[in-house]
Amino acid sequence: MLNYRLDSADATELLGARLAGVLAPGCVVYLHGDLGAGKTTLARGLLHGLGHHGTVKSPTFTLVEPYQLASWRLFHWDLYRLADPEELEYLGLRDQLDGEAVLLVEWPERGEGELPPADLTVTLAYAGEGRSCRLEGRSAVGQAMLARLSA
Repeated sequence: MLNYRLDSADATELLGARLAGVLAPGCVVYLHGDLGAGKTTLARGLLHGLGHHGTVKSPTFTLVEPYQLASWRLFHWDLYRLADPEELEYLGLRDQLDGEAVLLVEWPERGEGELPPADLTVTLAYAGEGRSCRLEGRSAVGQAMLARLSA
């Protein structure tokens, strides 16, 4: 487990970019935190760290935003508005579980029972004017990612 204190949105994006440097193909990352805690900001930093140069918007209304990068396919999910976890089947989740695409999932508890288990969980919380961030490896892949991040 790794813990960080993030004093600004820039610090959150920087952590996301650092996370991009240790990302493993096919991994599943759960993003936990209250509304406005910085989940999409972290995702933006991660995507920019992978080479995406465009905007990164929250998939709150679309539920999923796909990104095709030079050597990565990444799907950014936001399940906040998901009515039933079974909807993930109709939204194409199964097609994304090919062992190569990375899944970033905000509000994963809303997809419980249908989502694959997380390799890495990221929990963002309000901490005064900034945020606290806890990263936990939930699989051997996630543990290896944390080891590379802390090195």
